Amino acid sequence: MNSKSAKPALPPHTAEENIAYTRQMLAELRTVANNEGADMLRYFIEMAYVEAGDILAGIRPLSIRGQGDPAIAMPLKPAGKVKF
Repeated sequence: MNSKSAKPALPPHTAEENIAYTRQMLAELRTVANNEGADMLRYFIEMAYVEAGDILAGIRPLSIRGQGDPAIAMPLKPAGKVKF
């Protein structure tokens, strides 16, 4: 007999549900930071809140991994001689 009780498996959450939950928590944290006068903290939380909203609206991708930075791929040319 197994001494551990079987726990029911939690239903899988979608990324959209997780981001929506995160956004809701960020809204609450933003209020706390605002009430405490923590302006910089409130600003960063607000930026994360906006980012989560953009992801939910489809404006931004969930992740930027694999997209690369186009500026990094630009070849640099040597400056050569500078004429004054």
